[in-house]
Formats: sequence, structure tokens, C-alpha cells
Amino acid sequence: MDVRTALGLRLTSLLLRGGGPSTVEGIASWFGAMQAQDVNSVLWSLGARLPGWSLAEVNAALEDRSVLRTWPMRGTVHLVPARDAHWMLDVMGSRSLTGVAKRWELLGLDRPTAEKATELLGSALTGDRRLTRASCLEALAEGGIDVSGQRGYHLLWYASQVGVTAIAPHVGKDQTFVLLDSWVPSPFRPSREEALGLIAMRFFQSHGPATRKDFAGWTGLPMSDVKIGLGEAGKALVAIDVDGVEMIVAAEALDQLTVSATAGSGGGAGSGGAYPRPASDFSDKSWLALPGFDEYMLGYKDRSMMASPADLAAIIPGGNGVFQSTLVRGGRVVATWKRVIGRKGVTVTVQPLIDFTATDHRRAAKALEPFAAFLGLPLTVKNP
Repeated sequence: MDVRTALGLRLTSLLLRGGGPSTVEGIASWFGAMQAQDVNSVLWSLGARLPGWSLAEVNAALEDRSVLRTWPMRGTVHLVPARDAHWMLDVMGSRSLTGVAKRWELLGLDRPTAEKATELLGSALTGDRRLTRASCLEALAEGGIDVSGQRGYHLLWYASQVGVTAIAPHVGKDQTFVLLDSWVPSPFRPSREEALGLIAMRFFQSHGPATRKDFAGWTGLPMSDVKIGLGEAGKALVAIDVDGVEMIVAAEALDQLTVSATAGSGGGAGSGGAYPRPASDFSDKSWLALPGFDEYMLGYKDRSMMASPADLAAIIPGGNGVFQSTLVRGGRVVATWKRVIGRKGVTVTVQPLIDFTATDHRRAAKALEPFAAFLGLPLTVKNP
């Protein structure tokens, strides 16, 4: 398979060509986990995959307790199916605990303090209570724990990392916390091997074609566990050659792509519309406006299929881990964008990474319209 075809297939796996699940829970389950340390970013990641949904509708869906945010892997917040949070924390999240000692030493923290903080939070949240971040820190301070500087964050993280608390939806602009067992009374508890197979299946069905290193980087798992996961997934995942690089993809996706190619429809009647036109198509429909912390970029160790090294330097300025929102054309990043939301509208400033034609500017503005509609605000596009 050539890179162009692989990129088109990857966009479909990422649910950026339509035809995916039609609920927030369905999308979270398809991915297994979605990068969510920035709440506004993950809200638009969902909105971009739920055409016609509004921000209010996505927020309302988050309240049904089918999904939640926690630290399931790499010490980073993700949106996950609620029933899967426990096993994800056990299998992948727990690895973050092994490397925290040096950081805690600098902060003056230790395991007994973290355990005491977890007990205090557990008591404060008993009875299906839901407290803001500030209220949680206040409960810790009242219990005699110093929460100054980064100490408070690390203690909140630890309580979620060990499966006692979880991040609930925001109330206004405030982050909130709940007891994990209160929000998930009947968690799914697969064996470790089953869990590795499940997360492997979900990663490659939602990110494939991708490499083993992409999967290891995404989960934080060692290659020995990657091997177990692929073995458990069995024939549901297949290895393919993408211009000399071994990548893995869901067998079902590859089968549908073959049907589409045979029908000569490029994703038409032969495949139920599931698979995209070639990535070289630069029509209006090939343009996408994505948030910075989207799985489109964050899901891969090697991002060369989506952006050049020079473009990546603009997308992640200073290499500081803060990703800019992107405009994507035919699967490749062609611009970054920033938004300012006011009471009367949203203003977006587009910064092209290539030479834009008048048609490119028009199509970029059109690609941003769904984001403005998601917010329910008029759109103004600025081009510096």
C-alpha cells in the first residue's frame, strides 16, 4: 500500500470521514481512549465526529456517566468509556506510579501523604457527591495536607490513578471530581491478557494503519505487552506494508477498502460510504478543522504522514507539548488556527503553513464553519 492510500484509510479509522458511531459513548469506545487534558479540545474532537451536534448536546451526553476523564496511560488525561476505566488504570495507568518518586521528592511528597490525601478525598466525595477542584483541595487542606504549588495536582492525580476518584464533567468553568466506584458501579473486569488484546484492537481500529511503536507510545506499554495484545487480537488485525514500513490495521477496514477499490467507487455504494476518496483530493470535503490535542496528531509517535518536520515545529512550537489546532487538507496539515470566543461570535485566525490561494482561503473558512455551528456562534475568519 502506498502512503497516500494509507493516509486515506487512517483518516477513516480516526472517524474523520464520517460513517462512525453516532453517540459520545460510541466514539469513546471506538477509540478506547481520547486525549483530553484540554477539555475544550476534546469537546470539539467529539463534535468534529458528531456532525450536527452542538456543544450543549455533547456536554449533556457527558452527564449520563457512560464516559469519564481520568489518567489511564502515560500520566495524561483521556476520555474513556466509564466501564473500562478500572482495567485501563490497572493495566496501563499503574505504570505511571513507578516513575513518580523523584518528582515527589522535589515536591516534598511521599506515599503516606498521598494515601492520606486519597482517604480524605474518598470521605469528602462519599454519598455520590461531586466537588470542584477547589473544593477537593480545600478538603485536603482542612485535613492537614499542604496543597501548595504542584502538590495539590499530584495528590488529585494519585487519587484517580489508584482508582478512587475520577474527573467528572465541568460545572461551568470548574473541573469536578467524583468517586470512580460511584459513577461506575459495574465495571468491566477482563483478565490482563484480554485487556491487552482489547486495547490493541481499539487502537488499531481507530488509528490504523499504524506501527507497533505508535501503539507502544500511545499506551506506554512495553513491547512485550504489545506482542501479547496483538496475539490476543489475532486475525482481527493484519500487518501491511506501507512503502516499506510494516503497519497494522483492522482486517475489517482493509476488507472494506478492497471492496471499495473493486467497485471503483472510492468509498461509494460498494463500501456503504465508509472509505474516503484519495488523500490527494483537495475539494471542500477534504478540509478539516481539528483541535490541537486530537488523536489525529497525538495518536502517533511518527507523524510524518500528516506533517513535515518544519510543519511539526509550527504545530508544536518550542516542542513544549502544546499542540496548536490544525487545518487539514487531504490528510495533511496545511495551517494552524486560534480562536477567540466572545459573546457575539467566534473569531478564528488562520496561519497557513503553505502558500494559500484564494480558493484555499475560501475552503479553510468553510472548514471552520462546523466549529462555529458547534458553538452556536457566528464565525469571523482572519488571515494575517
